Amino acid sequence: MIGLRKIASLREVVLWIPGGALFTGLIILAGCVVGPRYSRPSAPVPTDYKETPQNWKPAQPADQTLRGKWWEVYQDPQLNALEEKVNISNQSLKAAEAQFAQARAAVRYNRADYYPAITAGVSATRERLSANRPLAQVSGATGTTSTGAVTTNDLVIPVDMSYEPDVWGRVRRTVEAARADAQASLADLESVRLSVHAELAVDYFQSRELDAEAQLLDSTVSSYARQLELTNNRYHGGVASQVDVAQAQTQLETARAQAIDVREQRTQFEHAMAVLIGEPASIFILPTAALNAAPPVIPPGLPSELLERRPDIAATERQMASANARIGIAKAAYFPLFNLTPSAGFESTSIVNWLSDPSAFATLGASAVVTAFDAGRRRAASDQARAAYDQAVANYRQNVLTAYQEVEDNLAALRLLEDESNTETAAVAAAEHSLALSNNRYKGGVTTYLEVITAQATALADERTAVQISGRRMVDSVLLIKALGGGWDAASLSTVKMESRTPVPSGQ
Repeated sequence: MIGLRKIASLREVVLWIPGGALFTGLIILAGCVVGPRYSRPSAPVPTDYKETPQNWKPAQPADQTLRGKWWEVYQDPQLNALEEKVNISNQSLKAAEAQFAQARAAVRYNRADYYPAITAGVSATRERLSANRPLAQVSGATGTTSTGAVTTNDLVIPVDMSYEPDVWGRVRRTVEAARADAQASLADLESVRLSVHAELAVDYFQSRELDAEAQLLDSTVSSYARQLELTNNRYHGGVASQVDVAQAQTQLETARAQAIDVREQRTQFEHAMAVLIGEPASIFILPTAALNAAPPVIPPGLPSELLERRPDIAATERQMASANARIGIAKAAYFPLFNLTPSAGFESTSIVNWLSDPSAFATLGASAVVTAFDAGRRRAASDQARAAYDQAVANYRQNVLTAYQEVEDNLAALRLLEDESNTETAAVAAAEHSLALSNNRYKGGVTTYLEVITAQATALADERTAVQISGRRMVDSVLLIKALGGGWDAASLSTVKMESRTPVPSGQ
């Protein structure tokens, strides 16, 4: 302990440090921050998307279309109503919000190290010393005498402070890492928000596609029932064979089974949507409505914008910043640790003069400690921090590559599915025409019922494929919006005050 002096008055606090050299040095060194300065590593960014839509104009970027509630681009009131419930009741989203609140509280916790810790208390002790204690016998000119038993009071009101000056930037690096972690947590929250909204939209459009398939199969079952009745009449009239009746019955029951299977699949999606909006599957009902809309044009914008529009990329970038700051924390362990420990208060044997000026005391001390030998512990911690940073860089670059892949995948899927939809529409028209011809040939006795069955199966398969392609186009458009970040912007991370206690924003 350096410069320890007990005094009689709080107004006479004196710190003895030769030449004030220690505090002067601390003030000079307080501006030092060890560790590398953070800069975002480079990542592979293409100049343009290979699958850019032909009807997209670069002057009309995607964020103008996708800003905010991106699901409204589909102009479906039922979908809009369900998406609004996600922000209110989705439990995965609430868990992510709570995780962000924890990360934000960790920033405030680490920021407290910028300031001294002050403790205050009061104690009262009454002590009786034994007459036979050691050194109780006192020798003097008149001989040896005994001090006898002694009873004393000790009343103390201490105020202690402990403060570690941030000389090497350890606290600053710790707060920097915590802030980057909190920003990464916020980006993770936005990733969860985007995922649950997109998952709901995907389930919704798949349900609508299955509604369209069920409608088609119901119509087919009615048509096949009439065909079976016609075949039965022809059989009773001696024109058709019993084989024809059996084949017509088989076609009808097969279509009915397919309709049941479609409804079973639709039920599963309905239950999944109930979970996403925070409702029990037992009470949630999605009204039936066939899919009859085409996907909107989703302009992807410029590839360079994707790094700022994907929350998962922003999260990995902030994780890199946190890992970089932790390198500085590890380096700070190589330097001395300074600590200031002033103390003051009142001490007396009587409550009468307990708070009087003569009862005051004050001390001020400072210490400096450096680790002389740790068997390589600090070097290992530094190597670990650097390896963690390298891992974060690799994760970031891999995430960027995956993001561009997802955008290209969905752009290609939308382009090719549009071509497939046009082709399938022509195939449906041709199959329906073939079925009409086969029915006429069968009614005229020119061909067997096998030709009709083949034409029926082909027409139904083509019609179901056309409906499924429509559903896939809607789903892929949702996945493209998700791959583009849903209109989110990484700049929102810098606007969040980590030390505030404001509620977490719950809307896009």
